[in-house]
Amino acid sequence: MHPTLRPATAADAPAIARLHADSWRRHYRGAYADSFLDGDVLADRRAVWESRLAAPAASTTTPGAPVTRATPPSAQRASATTPGAPGAPGASATIIAEYDDRAVGFVHIVFDHDPRWGSLVDNLHVTDDRRRTGVGTHLLRAAARAVADRGSVAMYLWVLEQNTSAQAFYTARGATRGETTPVPGDPARLNGSPRRIRMIWPDAPATFRPEPS
Repeated sequence: MHPTLRPATAADAPAIARLHADSWRRHYRGAYADSFLDGDVLADRRAVWESRLAAPAASTTTPGAPVTRATPPSAQRASATTPGAPGAPGASATIIAEYDDRAVGFVHIVFDHDPRWGSLVDNLHVTDDRRRTGVGTHLLRAAARAVADRGSVAMYLWVLEQNTSAQAFYTARGATRGETTPVPGDPARLNGSPRRIRMIWPDAPATFRPEPS
């Protein structure tokens, strides 16, 4: 059974923050300081998501909009897009995946983030109990379609150098490896000098074609 995908709203901020913090604690340990992961990471993520989701919820979300299985239509993605008009660099969208009204994953895309590499998949996380069930692939496909709807094709993300399972997941779904760079951010939150790898889809819509109906 496919997950239900829909645009995230301000009401989803607490659930997304919990999912995000839990994923960081499971996969970022060693790259980020234990004091951060075991401390205020949840409060940090909640502040991020309350800020990200406040604008679209307040301005463009349509109450009672329909949801869909596996792939959200353009109109739904637009309702979760902020800020800027369609086609404007810096606009973003957040799509949440659910089973039985429970959040099991989400993806956040920043459109036209880089003139060379295209739109940035800034976050893609799935609950531990739904890993290897196709949720991540459905979210990547939804991200690729959102990028295509804006007239773009290129998409990329960053993955920790230590996270070899995520690298294998993205490679199996058509990504190629780019350069390796230091992880940016507050040094107090990092554990030493972790590094990250750019994973690239030069033509994401072609890679993630819609599933046959």
